[in-house]
Amino acid sequence: MARRRRVWFPGAMYHVTSRGNRKSDIFLDDEDFRTYLNMLEEVRSVYLFHLHSYCLMTNHVHLLLETVDHPLTEIMKMLNFHYAIYFNKRHELVGHVFQDRYGARLIDDLHHFVVSSRYIHMNPVEASMVDSPEIYPWSSYRAFNSNSDPHVTTAKLLSNFPEPQIKNYQRFVLGLPPYGTEEEIELFV
Repeated sequence: MARRRRVWFPGAMYHVTSRGNRKSDIFLDDEDFRTYLNMLEEVRSVYLFHLHSYCLMTNHVHLLLETVDHPLTEIMKMLNFHYAIYFNKRHELVGHVFQDRYGARLIDDLHHFVVSSRYIHMNPVEASMVDSPEIYPWSSYRAFNSNSDPHVTTAKLLSNFPEPQIKNYQRFVLGLPPYGTEEEIELFV
């Protein structure tokens, strides 16, 4: 059975996920994490895109990615292909690194955009890996705390929050007032 074609248009935004084959780890140490981020930049030099949020977990990745002139399929094919070759060679393995093809949910409104970013940044907390998202080193959350992160652009997400934008974004991610569930729906619908 043929796979369904992915929707793409210039400026399309996606919550992308890639999981290790059989839910196996795809990052075994810090060098693997750094290599993936370096490869992400290499791919961006070929296929321009904007990365709004990311989180690299041990067995999967989350990317909040906005395309510019190239379909997501080209971006992810290059990224996953090159990382799989690197991973298998470095760890003397063979076979598939990623389970199936990557997942991609089209972000079609502001609510989905900001809530996806929160979900991505809270992923290590929800997985009980850390108590707070700013502790996790392989996430873009720290870029939303006045720390620089060359991999992400924060302006689009922060523009949806009143001043002080960084503090209000952090409150939103952590679910602190005024960004509780009911208020969040009112603010981002």
